Amino acid sequence: MSDDNPHSTNGSSGKSWLDKLKNSISGEPRSKEELVSVITDAEQNEIIDPQTREMIEGVIGVNEMRVRDIMIPRAQMTTIDVEQKVEEFLPVMLESAHSRFPVISEDKDHIEGILLAKDLLSFAFNAEKEFNLRDILRPAVIVPESKRVDVLLKEFRQQRYHMAIVVDEYGGVSGLVTIEDILEIIVGEIEDEYDTEEDGTDDIRPLNKSTYTVKALTPVDDFNEFFETTFSEEEADTIGGIVLKAFGHMPETNDEIVINDIQFKVTNSDKRRLIQLKVSVPSLE
Repeated sequence: MSDDNPHSTNGSSGKSWLDKLKNSISGEPRSKEELVSVITDAEQNEIIDPQTREMIEGVIGVNEMRVRDIMIPRAQMTTIDVEQKVEEFLPVMLESAHSRFPVISEDKDHIEGILLAKDLLSFAFNAEKEFNLRDILRPAVIVPESKRVDVLLKEFRQQRYHMAIVVDEYGGVSGLVTIEDILEIIVGEIEDEYDTEEDGTDDIRPLNKSTYTVKALTPVDDFNEFFETTFSEEEADTIGGIVLKAFGHMPETNDEIVINDIQFKVTNSDKRRLIQLKVSVPSLE
């Protein structure tokens, strides 16, 4: 009789990668570094594939990250003014292709609520229905910059919301974060037909005018082109390699170093590699 259970343990060929990983561990890892080492060994022994290893490391990395490390900065928020008419903000919605929009009054520190694009559908097919933007706003969820990303993900799932407004210690709006931003840390970039590359690379995202979050695997030539720098491609293939060589050892998360007047801060790393960097540069203007 055939067995339709993909996790069947009848024979080694029927074991899931998780079963194989469990069986490969002799004793329990006592630290994050030991766990990452076990996962890397499992990949090298073909117990799991590279994509699975990256997802597991992404989950581990999320536990050490704060909302400030992944949020969309205030300057990049696409917002709608509560006093705008539909014909005024609809082109903005269509151009951005987002499904949720913070609605503000006065400025971005005054969030009135969240507009879901789908909530406009009932008005699109009923011209006689009176429209008032305030009437269809959803409450805005507010979270501090210091909130742990894994805790926020749990709240996203339990409370079934997908966007939160991020505030600093003084209560000012510093950005926003979505459930997609967190999932991308775990599974990698989530792209759809509306996504386009900005400034020639998806590996570099601005946080403000002088600070950027940069993937450590960003090629040196892409980094040089974006920041107008002259790091040598002969020294390393990636900007993470340049930073690692400058440290002279494997740095830990939150370690900082200045290279050629550019400040690099390690925002995500493990025992074997750098994952994410925060780059602060003099104004490019």
